[in-house]
Amino acid sequence: MDNHLSKAPPETTFQHQDALPSLPVPSLETSLSKYLNAVRPFASEEEFKATLDIVNTFQEGVGQELHQKLLQKARTNRNWLEEWWLDVAYLEVRIPSQLNVNFAGPGPYLEHCWLPEEGSQLQRASISTWHTLQYWNLIRTERLHPQKAGKLPLDMDQFRMLFCTCKVPGVKKDTIRNYFKTESEGPCPSHVVVMCRGRMFTFDAVCDRQILTPPEILRQLSYVKECCEGEPEGDGVSALTSEERTRWAQTREHLISIDPHNSNILETIQSSLFVLSLDETKPYSSPVNYTNITRAALTGDPTIRWGDKSYNSISFADGTFGTTCDHAPFDAMVLVSMSWYLDQKIKATEGKWKGSEAVRAVHRPEELVFTVDEKVRSDIRHAKQQYLETAQDLQIVCYAFTAFGKDAIKQKKLHPDTFVQLAKQLAFQRMHKRPGSCYETAMTRKFYHGRTETVRPCTQEAVNWCKAMLDPSCDAGSRRKAMLAAFNTHNKLMVEAQDGQGFDRHLLGLSLIAREEGLPTPDLFMDPLYSLSGGGGNFVLSSSLVGYTTVLGAAAPMVHHGYGFFYRIRDDRVVVSVSAWNSCRETDAATLFNNFSSSMHEMLHLATTSQL
Repeated sequence: MDNHLSKAPPETTFQHQDALPSLPVPSLETSLSKYLNAVRPFASEEEFKATLDIVNTFQEGVGQELHQKLLQKARTNRNWLEEWWLDVAYLEVRIPSQLNVNFAGPGPYLEHCWLPEEGSQLQRASISTWHTLQYWNLIRTERLHPQKAGKLPLDMDQFRMLFCTCKVPGVKKDTIRNYFKTESEGPCPSHVVVMCRGRMFTFDAVCDRQILTPPEILRQLSYVKECCEGEPEGDGVSALTSEERTRWAQTREHLISIDPHNSNILETIQSSLFVLSLDETKPYSSPVNYTNITRAALTGDPTIRWGDKSYNSISFADGTFGTTCDHAPFDAMVLVSMSWYLDQKIKATEGKWKGSEAVRAVHRPEELVFTVDEKVRSDIRHAKQQYLETAQDLQIVCYAFTAFGKDAIKQKKLHPDTFVQLAKQLAFQRMHKRPGSCYETAMTRKFYHGRTETVRPCTQEAVNWCKAMLDPSCDAGSRRKAMLAAFNTHNKLMVEAQDGQGFDRHLLGLSLIAREEGLPTPDLFMDPLYSLSGGGGNFVLSSSLVGYTTVLGAAAPMVHHGYGFFYRIRDDRVVVSVSAWNSCRETDAATLFNNFSSSMHEMLHLATTSQL
């Protein structure tokens, strides 16, 4: 048989969806024993004993009943967690999402062909927009390769949410509107919204079934820029998306009531492929210091991004890029996958367009002008003021640790992600003289519509190791032994979490069943140790490995006295973004990074010397 005939057809993006296993429910006993291990580092003997009693009572009593109801729900739902997680983690949350929940990141292109350069903004934005549209087309035609963990296919459902998706505020709870369709499902919106100087424009990115070329996109962007130059700023309606959710929902209802056309504009923004922000700032950054660009992406001008949009591409005046995204519809790995694709394409073409320069007669962008009254103007002022206050309070540093990276760590036969997590633990404990409850994201995409589970890196083994490191009388042999124990525990927890055997989502499910059944909140969730150890979203260190690519993100801390700690691991470096609140006296993002750097050196030294 001819070789080329036996070749299997390429896999389509969503072809494995129906075969993915359902999300499992761990056993009650296992989850509770893991929970006890997780609270141990934060408890005195007496406190731990009290918690042990609470857990036993729960396990023998109401916990059993709730667990049975959860199993029942799991029998009829392929993912028992999906809707609950969306509601509790995102849609019911009332604090402003743009700075507290959204994630943002710097474009990595300044590491190769797009160094900061005056006058390059529109040219580059048109090329990056073109590559983004190619990615949309790959998903739309289902030619994006399904991702795998080894040979296991991963859930690809979140990729449907990258384009044509928007969160819509509600008075009690938000909703997600998704207008995306694959080619086989039917027509899909193909317009882009461009924001500049508080004004908004839209144009169709497809003409005669062909995606606009970079020269055609450039003409559209130049038109927008010319409209805005030398003109007063627009109303900046998009600043409303940075407001507290219920307030924004009420203003939105008011907007629609004063002019039905406002409703059409909202629909145009919500259904657009994505938002492109033409930002006039120049956040100078370099491959070793991404601080300015990361801060500008996360806390920049609220009148030129739509905080509820699943993807805002930010094009800065110096030719660099950033992104900001609503977190509700997808986890960062979706954006990381696309940004990595863009990075590789831009690098491969040296950031240039090598195709035809011909420009078709395409309709000019149309300006979207809301009808506003004094109430809306006053609401916009209020939104901007609270946003700027919060933005000024958010401290962000984003630096590269360049002494070594994945290669050196793997040479010592250690897991690079665990290495970074433990270095961060040691840094925190050296600074704050106590263990810090910590959240690390584990992905559960082996399962149907799986998203994430919590790994809690602040294990008793990690704490013991930190103590050994901070005790000058402790010898290298004992330190090394303690370090390996901490590595083993962490690695095991990560594998279990990815297999759907973590305990945080399980406990969440049990608490939500109690809520749905109108039962009183079980004592387990009222125990001070529950929140002290991070439960209920109270983690002091909120962290995530963004991956082994060039793409990095940042997000605000989960709690006022906490840190956000996000990192990417390369062969020769680890790039980290740390966030903290300035108004919290005891935290400092830069100090944590410096301590992290020393911890990294100490750990590599420990792994080296004690092998002799």
